[in-house]
Amino acid sequence: MKVITFGEIMLRLAPHGYYRFTQANDFEATFGGGEANVAVSLANYGLDAAFVTKLPAHDIGQCAVNDLRKYGVDTSMITRGGDRVGIYYLEKGASQRASQVIYDRAHSAIAEAIPEDFNWSEIFEGADWFHFTGITPALSDTLSAITLEACKAAKEEGVMISCDLNFRKKLWTSEKAGQVMDELMQYVDVCIANEEDAEKVFGIKASNTDITSGQLNHEGYIDVAKQLIHRFGCKAVAITLRESISASDNNWAAMLYTNDEAYFSKKYPVHIVDRVGGGDSFGAGLIYAMLMKKKPQDTIEFAVAASCLKHSIEGDYNRVSVKEVENLANGDGSGRVQR
Repeated sequence: MKVITFGEIMLRLAPHGYYRFTQANDFEATFGGGEANVAVSLANYGLDAAFVTKLPAHDIGQCAVNDLRKYGVDTSMITRGGDRVGIYYLEKGASQRASQVIYDRAHSAIAEAIPEDFNWSEIFEGADWFHFTGITPALSDTLSAITLEACKAAKEEGVMISCDLNFRKKLWTSEKAGQVMDELMQYVDVCIANEEDAEKVFGIKASNTDITSGQLNHEGYIDVAKQLIHRFGCKAVAITLRESISASDNNWAAMLYTNDEAYFSKKYPVHIVDRVGGGDSFGAGLIYAMLMKKKPQDTIEFAVAASCLKHSIEGDYNRVSVKEVENLANGDGSGRVQR
């Protein structure tokens, strides 16, 4: 099975541990980004996963390529050019103090990409699945047009398309996101969202739900999924259900709606080591399970278990195996030492 993901990989700079930006004397440098995180997860699961982007030809760009290669991601379709790798700074929250993200990604190589940088008919040759997020078209008007080209090409090749809405208010407004994503979603088979995305992008809100108090209404999310399917013709909608107790502790679950049926996963109490990439690990788990033709209930259990494990791992990437995910999905969540 071959999966293509398309987006931006960034240099992540973070104070060690739970230091604040203003008290840090040095920053740990790693790499990450929505679609790159998905590619790494899928490569770890044994799939042929390729990441498509544009990166500078200098050494920092090469560091990003090497980082992906380390996990078995196919980097052969990455275009080289441009001047800079995007950066994001992460201050990890704890207890009642929220995490902070500061972007320094303007004028990155991928944000300034042009349509001629990507030959989509070649990229999708032999592909089974294409994944992107709402972050990619938010980076520039040209990139939103390139993403639309990619979707059209994937559809022509009969490739399944998934999109994680991933609304980022620091990148664009709800109004602009709604306009752009409305057109892109016409090509999407599997829509992935969290508690807020459908509301912020399309004005579709789950009733009787307050994510800050942890009150989530299952019927409300079924209605959100139905509205998304009715509006865009998706085959399936997956919604993550995060109950935020604090920055350190969440309850984590999800719903898959497909074929007029809703499937809810078990709920995990999660003590968070690093939550960045949690949604990406969920998306990757969902894609893998669907490609493996797991039953809907097993699919959502696999995706949620994969993401649950990611919350315990430093960095953007979910460094887990299929066996580890399946063990948790099947009920082994004790955390006992494996000897």
